[in-house]
Amino acid sequence: MEDPYTAQHLLVEAEALRRDVEDAKLGSEAAAEAFRIRFLGQRSGSVTTLFKRIPELPPSARRQAGITLNSLRKRVQERLLAARSSLEARRTSPEQRIDLTLPGRRQREAGSVHPLTHVLRSITGIFERLGFSIEDGPEIEDDWHNFTALNFPPDHPARDMQDTLFLEASGDVMLRTHTSPVQIRSMLTGKPPFRIIAPGRVYRNETITYKSYCLFHQVEGLVVDEDITMADLKHALYMFAGAFFGSDVRLRFRPSYFPFTEPSAELDVWWDLSGGGRWMEILGSGMVHPNVLESVGIDPERYSGYAFGMGVERLAMLQYGIEDIRILYENDIRFLSQF
Repeated sequence: MEDPYTAQHLLVEAEALRRDVEDAKLGSEAAAEAFRIRFLGQRSGSVTTLFKRIPELPPSARRQAGITLNSLRKRVQERLLAARSSLEARRTSPEQRIDLTLPGRRQREAGSVHPLTHVLRSITGIFERLGFSIEDGPEIEDDWHNFTALNFPPDHPARDMQDTLFLEASGDVMLRTHTSPVQIRSMLTGKPPFRIIAPGRVYRNETITYKSYCLFHQVEGLVVDEDITMADLKHALYMFAGAFFGSDVRLRFRPSYFPFTEPSAELDVWWDLSGGGRWMEILGSGMVHPNVLESVGIDPERYSGYAFGMGVERLAMLQYGIEDIRILYENDIRFLSQF
């Protein structure tokens, strides 16, 4: 016959369970849940099972057994609450919080400089070494700075070549079509001599094709001082071309026309191609027109100067063998990762 279940049996089992409760490791949600089921599960939890055995005890021992088991159950609940609080604190801390909306982590890839940025830095660096300072100006201009002060009267046919993007119906506010307004602003706020370059974005209402875009980058230069001649202009541009393309570069000056310079010339570079080569235009230049100097209050009898302007995209396409200007603005990683 089986021995009767006594209060001593229950106390021994309760003490063994208490040691297990204190020794349990609750470092994860899974461990905490397993701990709860083991001791407090409604069907087979160890503490729950002991409570079910209280009716087997003599009536005089049941009260003390209940006190002992209630204390044990409270300790189980305390450990469980402390563990879950700790786990929640770790989960919500800045160091541990996981944003489930983020994409999967991938190996970090080193970025690269955009080819236009690389070429622009190269151009400005060369002219800085030649003693030019860098000037900047607004991309939204008025008619006087963008045209009139540069010897473009309102009825001048050369305005049609600019394909201007106007921002007001009056035609007085526009996106600048060249960085020449920076030259005007510099001469208005300073006194000769000037030796500056003006890099930046310009805008024109052109059809987007493989060789033209609605915006592009220019670097324009201006030198104004006493006794400046065409020889000074040619020397500066030869120095630039030799530094940018190499000392063996072949150049030619070709007569041209710009309203703000007189005389004016295009600068061409000989470009070797498979099966031969050809001359390619890289910039326009010329001596600053006296009307431009007068418009900013500089005496053209005392001072003279030269100016030039080049498209950064044109030089980038030549340097890297790019045949379609649109690819410079498409942000295609397959293209950009080559630089």
